[in-house]
Amino acid sequence: MGIGATAGVAAAGGIALSAQASGNSPSSASSASPSDSLVFDPDGYTKLTTTVTDTDGNDHSVTYHFWKAITYVAKPVDATYQSLIVSAPVEIDGKTVDPTNAPILFANSVGGYMPSSVADATGVGAGGMDGGGGMPSGAPTGSAAPSASAPNANGNTNATGGATASNQLLALAAGYVVIEPGARGRTLKNSSGEYYGTAPAAIVDLKAAVRYVKSNKGRIPGNVDRIVSAGTSAGGALSSLLGASGDSPVYEKYLRELGAADVSDAIFAVGAWCPITDLEHADGAYEWNWGTNVTQSTGKVVDQTVSKELRAQFAEYQAKLRLHGLKGSGFGALTARNYDEYLVKQYLEPSATKYLTALSDSDRATYLAKNTFITWSGGKATFTWDDFLTHVGARKKTTPAFDAFDLSAGENNLFGAGTTENRHFTAYSAKNDTTGLSSKRVAADIPEKLHLMNPMYHLVEKVNGRRSKHWWIRLGTNDSDTSHVISANLAAAAAGLGDEVNHLYYWDEGHGANTDPGDFITWIAKVTGHKGPKK
Repeated sequence: MGIGATAGVAAAGGIALSAQASGNSPSSASSASPSDSLVFDPDGYTKLTTTVTDTDGNDHSVTYHFWKAITYVAKPVDATYQSLIVSAPVEIDGKTVDPTNAPILFANSVGGYMPSSVADATGVGAGGMDGGGGMPSGAPTGSAAPSASAPNANGNTNATGGATASNQLLALAAGYVVIEPGARGRTLKNSSGEYYGTAPAAIVDLKAAVRYVKSNKGRIPGNVDRIVSAGTSAGGALSSLLGASGDSPVYEKYLRELGAADVSDAIFAVGAWCPITDLEHADGAYEWNWGTNVTQSTGKVVDQTVSKELRAQFAEYQAKLRLHGLKGSGFGALTARNYDEYLVKQYLEPSATKYLTALSDSDRATYLAKNTFITWSGGKATFTWDDFLTHVGARKKTTPAFDAFDLSAGENNLFGAGTTENRHFTAYSAKNDTTGLSSKRVAADIPEKLHLMNPMYHLVEKVNGRRSKHWWIRLGTNDSDTSHVISANLAAAAAGLGDEVNHLYYWDEGHGANTDPGDFITWIAKVTGHKGPKK
């Protein structure tokens, strides 16, 4: 399967779903009042205490109010997934804090576009991906990291094996409210064999969860106008999409069907780690980036005819985007001809420089001796794109990486419908299908589904004025689950609209890395104007 994903830790404990859902639809008479089934109970919490180790290794005792799984729509398809948990700090290191106006970290744990549930969560960071059998194919192995916003009370592990605290726990210790939504995913199937978690279910669910939070302003802790999403891999894609598509009318019919609260679903800021997105153009971008590298599973270079055709598609698409390099980069229009140089100068060399600068003199000398492709001069690292590709080595995926000719990629399942498990979503792969399909065209509903799932649609094609204006985007330089172009395009699109963008790559890190979680928490305070917990 083709999805690059990171799995959240499995949910633990035995707490049943709270009986929040009913058959009532949200009232459209008042956008401020949810229906009876969607009213948050401020007193329905359990008081818990946990120890959070910050990025400097210091321990903090945090007492918080925890609300177990609450169904966030009036007419759920599956409340096991369409529920959220809330954690609000009330005491940090023995000092009372008031979270009333604190930022809200809205952290999803979706991996691989699989289902994610908080139904049995017993505390902050205890929800997780429900794959029905562990991590999906395409998830990182070995020392690669779990999701940067994955629920892991013991902290995350970066791609080089070092432990770091999770976003949720660090946010809680900073005095923020943490809300973790579950969402339906592509593998869910009812007794009739119909798939009910394929596109656009996951993004519709996250929007409905945001609406639930906003409709309970004054009841739910935290500042509902300062919601910051976070997610990794497919969860990073959904986080980006949630920010890009705020209040877009194209989702309204789906939200209405679920009985979502009739309020805004726009959020304030986005945190996205290695987003697996822009799926209809991801095959071309992947071949442009990794086309000449051998594949991990085969040790061979992929079919270069296919790779070349896909690279040509990427060049055409990139030209149509009319994106420009970030301010100060010195690059104008970003094209297939200059994107390699842009990535090297804007992201890769600065990433290597930061990494090498942080090493001791002896460790730096050892690293440079092993990596002679890097020229280290004047405290800066320089190298070529081709040498960088050689340094990364084997690519993760075969070709096409996302819309597989044999319908074997996870993304083919994401666009399944009815009782059909997997479908093509690009004209190129449909034309070259190897499964014996009678039609060599994509289904009629696919174009709309692609728009519903792609943040670039809302940033470039139909520019959305209600989008988030603050973006934190991260990617490991060794991550070949998707193309380095995908997150760079996302950053360029947002920056081109005047949004504030904080985007960098982690040197020598793989898929799902989060090596600066403390900086993310600090960034939230900066962009939201938060002055620290009230005491």
